[in-house]
Amino acid sequence: MTSTEQNYLLCMQDFILSIGIKLEYKSLDQPTFLPGLDLGPNCIYIDQEKLLYPGDLLHEAGHLAVTTAQQRAAIGSAASEQPWPTDGEEIAAVLWSYAAAIHLNIPLDIVFHAGGYKNDSNWLIENFSAGNYIGLPFLQWAGLCYDSQQASRHQSPAFPAMRRWMRE
Repeated sequence: MTSTEQNYLLCMQDFILSIGIKLEYKSLDQPTFLPGLDLGPNCIYIDQEKLLYPGDLLHEAGHLAVTTAQQRAAIGSAASEQPWPTDGEEIAAVLWSYAAAIHLNIPLDIVFHAGGYKNDSNWLIENFSAGNYIGLPFLQWAGLCYDSQQASRHQSPAFPAMRRWMRE
């Protein structure tokens, strides 16, 4: 990881901690969906030796953030509802990570890197940069943000500004 990527990683870690998601640093010996990351009850496990893409941390935080508090507390246990994440939560986590990247001033290609997103990274960046916010109805329904129409009614900033970062 370059020193620039390391700086972005530190910025993301500080942000994730500030919104109430715990980070636990440990060796992950089992296979994980994303290298060096796994999810637990309201936490992200990080294996710093295996982490390949620092931007994946924001995506994983997005999964926890768009999940209900009850479900978030059960992640990684037998009490976790299945299927998890739902398709809606997956799309919402992608868009949440975009909002977080904008908020933190992190380049989009750090979060939407070429090694992930089923080779659709450029497509996601292009759409989000053009204001095509796939997943916005879910984030709005969950009370996390406003679209431009609702923002005007509430005299609040529109997405990608967030009303709050964690779903209740």
